[in-house]
Parts: sequence; structure tokens; C-alpha cells
Amino acid sequence: MTTDLLLTGARVVDARRDLPEAWVRVSNGLIAEVGTGSAPRAAERVDLGGATVTPGLIDLHVHGGGGHAFDDGADAITAGVAAHRRHGTTATLVSLVTSPLEVLRRQLSSIEVARRSTPGILGVHLEGPCLSPARRGAHDPAALGMPEGPFVDMVLSAEPGLIRQITLAPELPGALDAIPLLTANGIRVALGHTEADYTLTREAIDRGATLLTHALNAMPAIGHRQPGPVPAALEDERVTLELILDGVHVHRSVARMLLTAAPGRVALITDAMAAAAHVDGAYRLGELDVRVRDGRALLDDGVTIAGSTLTLDRAVRTAIVDLGLSASDAVGAATAVPAAVLGDVTRGLLAPGMRADLVAWDADWRVQRVWLSAS
Repeated sequence: MTTDLLLTGARVVDARRDLPEAWVRVSNGLIAEVGTGSAPRAAERVDLGGATVTPGLIDLHVHGGGGHAFDDGADAITAGVAAHRRHGTTATLVSLVTSPLEVLRRQLSSIEVARRSTPGILGVHLEGPCLSPARRGAHDPAALGMPEGPFVDMVLSAEPGLIRQITLAPELPGALDAIPLLTANGIRVALGHTEADYTLTREAIDRGATLLTHALNAMPAIGHRQPGPVPAALEDERVTLELILDGVHVHRSVARMLLTAAPGRVALITDAMAAAAHVDGAYRLGELDVRVRDGRALLDDGVTIAGSTLTLDRAVRTAIVDLGLSASDAVGAATAVPAAVLGDVTRGLLAPGMRADLVAWDADWRVQRVWLSAS
């Protein structure tokens, strides 16, 4: 990106506004001005011809893409992040599935190496190993563990700021005590892969949990007498709910209900594995074999869903075209909402002083071009 850039002829959309016939001026990697009418001068001017400009997308939960798994080392992480960037994701929380602690330590080191040279890697989301065996999904049962002792020691001894988010099942021994300890060290706790009921979920939220990992998946369903974790999260303004909007993990009518019930608190995620932005075939997810057919990832049992092949631009498009969300609400669910989850005040909106991570979309909500702030 040049140091002084003006984008004109654009529809400007973020979580707070939807401006037709607008312009965006970028200076030194930051948004300098956004407006309508007469545009200022700039060293470089690009007429977008009516394309829509949004903030860069932020994925809180993604395991790979472009044929590359994020647990395969620094080069695979860099290549996978680049594959998602071509689909509009400019900031990524690299997610790791359940593995033995010694393997996780090596993977954390690889991510630290990758983020030094790859813009947009915000840190790590550990999805495991502290998960319910009964709700483990596509996680290796042999590597599951408890949120205490060696696991907590590993987390607290990691490079400061590297581990940003951890998913755990609150019913496990030590979990309720681990939540305030982790949050006190700047790590956001997500509840997921859990058998927790409504009451336990409420207690975990009161202890400091602020996220629900891929809501409705790998947890009890909503019941009229046993409501489970989803209603507990929906009724608490402190909680953000992740949603995999791929038409496989959650029926679109239920996804619409979730987005309507918690406006501004649903974060679109991909939970993508290596086959995202790639081809069908045989893959690995952690220690487990995965077969992808027609874009659907399943373990070898042919039943258990093993992540998705979703890209975040497709989730935004589905929210607008198929679910009927407003452009601002759909874009916000993939930008401002995840930025707020991370406490990131530099991303997620098109406003002066924000990073100039930008995406241009055509009239069908398909990505045309991506700009990444150099800073």
C-alpha cells in the first residue's frame, strides 16, 4: 500500500455506517479520512467504480487453508494465512486442535516464528486439550487433558501475548478455577466442546468466560426445560457467540435466529481446516485423518464434522444474500465484533486512525481486492 492513497467511487460499509458514493483516504498505513462529496487530493487515486469497501475481515477461529494446516510449522502457517487473505481475512487468530502438550509447545514456537514475518497473525487460539470427551468432535481423545497443572503452566510460560484465547469445557476438574486465572493473564476464555448445562454455563461466565466456541456445535442443544449453554450466552451481554455460517454446521434458519437474538454479539468464524480455499481430498487435522468431499470435511467415520472449508468472505455473503442481514450487520459480525472480542481498537471499523486493512467487494459480495496495512 502506498503512503498516500485515495479510494473513490466506493460504497463504504462497516458496522456503523453504509455510505454510497463515498471515498476513503489512507495515509501511512492508517485511515486518514472517510467521506462523501468532494474528495481530497492524494499521491495515488484509485476509482473503484462502485465497489464496496469494508474493513479487513478478522477470523477468531481457523486451523488452516490453501492446503496448509496451521499445526505443520511456520511455512504452512504463512501460506495458510495468505490463502485466507485472498478471501478478505486480514487478521487471523491461529487455532490449534488438541495435541499432546509437548507437541503444542512446538506448535506455539512455530506460530511465534511465523507472526514475526507475517502481518495479520494476532496470536493463538488453543481449541483444546481441555474439552469434554463426550463432545470432543474431531479432537484426538488420547490427547485430551485437564485445565490444571502442566497445561496451565505451559500456557502461563508461553511468550507474552502469544496465546490470546482458550476453549475449555467448564465441567472439567479445575476449569472454574482456571477461568479467572487465565483471564487475569490477558487470555480470553471460550466455553465449548462441553456438556455444561445452563446453570454451569452461567457460573463460568460469572467467573470470566466471554465467548461461546462455535455456538450450537459440540454442546447440548437448546431445550425448553433444559436450555443449555446457548441461552445462557444469549442473555448475557458480556458474551460473544462464534458462528460457523457454512450451511453445514448450523441450519440457516437457526443461524438467522442466533444473529437476531444477539445483535452485535455474534462473531462469524470459519473453523476452517487445510482444505479451505483448496480442493477436496485427504487431509490431516491434528492427529486425525480427514476426508473432504464436495467441500464437506469429515473424519474417516464419515459422520463427525472435522472443521469447515469455509472462507470468511463466503460467510459474510451468506449472511447478506441468504439470511437477509443488512450489509452493516453482516460486515460487523466479521470485523467489529471479533475486534471487540480481542480488545483491538485498531481494527474493525473504517474510521480515522484505524489500520488501513481494507477489502473491496463486487456487487455480488465477492472479494475483488485486499489492502493490508504495512504497519
